[in-house]
Amino acid sequence: MIAARSTYVKIRDRQSYEFALVSVAAALEVSEGVVRDVRLALGGVGTKPWRATIAEEQLMDGPATQEAFERAAAAELSAAEVREHNAFKVPLAQRAIVRVLAGAA
Repeated sequence: MIAARSTYVKIRDRQSYEFALVSVAAALEVSEGVVRDVRLALGGVGTKPWRATIAEEQLMDGPATQEAFERAAAAELSAAEVREHNAFKVPLAQRAIVRVLAGAA
């Protein structure tokens, strides 16, 4: 199945900045309130962009709800290794994931 809806969010310090503190792209297919297909990618959080496969696996064939999106985002970032000056990115990325998934649902 190919996800029918997609969305992207780029969070920056200032609008004039090109680079993202956090970016999230999602493609989502929901049928009768159930996630049938999902693709999720993160940028700006780590040293390179990555596919959020842990979150994808948690969401597949489950409810397309705010709570499910929050759990999947938390699971994806649970092993994040933060440094002194970037710890703020984990909760920021979690909120961005939920926002993008809710927008695509």
